[in-house]
Amino acid sequence: MMSKTKVIAFANNKGGSGKTTTCSNVGCAMALEGYKVLMIDGDMQMNLTISYFDEEKALEFAQNGKTIHTAVKEEKDLSDFITHTGIDGLDIVPSSSLMSSIEFDLFSKWQRELVLTKCLEKICALGYYDYVLIDSPPTLGGWVMNIMCASNYLIIPVEASPWGLFGLANMFEFCNQVQRINPKLQILGIAITKADERKKYFKQTFETLQSLEGVKLFDTYIRVDSTVEWAQDSSRPVVDFKKTSRSAMEYIQLTKEIIDNVNRKELA
Repeated sequence: MMSKTKVIAFANNKGGSGKTTTCSNVGCAMALEGYKVLMIDGDMQMNLTISYFDEEKALEFAQNGKTIHTAVKEEKDLSDFITHTGIDGLDIVPSSSLMSSIEFDLFSKWQRELVLTKCLEKICALGYYDYVLIDSPPTLGGWVMNIMCASNYLIIPVEASPWGLFGLANMFEFCNQVQRINPKLQILGIAITKADERKKYFKQTFETLQSLEGVKLFDTYIRVDSTVEWAQDSSRPVVDFKKTSRSAMEYIQLTKEIIDNVNRKELA
């Protein structure tokens, strides 16, 4: 296990891509494999936070100011905003509905694209965590640029639907812009979610993504599974809620692919 902390952003400017669910389950699967993982909920919808805590507890974090919004607005070290999830080796920096104002909060800051990078500086330097996973909102603005500037790798979850590919070209163009500021950022791969192999558009989505030059499509895709919704209703990731379910096994396999790809790139 490498000591260097790797930061991975999960982003897609299209909503409903399964981005938060993927981030939540990959983080949990990594922890179950023995890695130390910190997740950061960067979305005002707070869904990553609610993947581990009920709404009452999530609101309590917001009221106490123990959220990513407070840390970024006040440009503080994230170490003081970490909460344990209850799963060994897995921590989180919760979100808040106040993230709706984050673009305004960042606007007047010096080197505003690098605020999150500075907030993460101490955590990454200490190397306690093997991975930091950041869930992004479904937008392409200054805050998502912050997230990607702070990251080594980007994973793009894509829903296997007729509209799933919509806006993907914008995502790649935005990534190119970020790489001018953070040349270390690499697209680790695209992960297909909400797949239904019975439907024709799944095959079309798969073949289109497979044909993209220079962008890896993960071999493991996540199929539609109602167990995911039951897990969400219980404020637990599905790999913790029911490890034997089809979706849990797929997320565990996807996580192994992600770790293998990161290790290959780190050794390159």
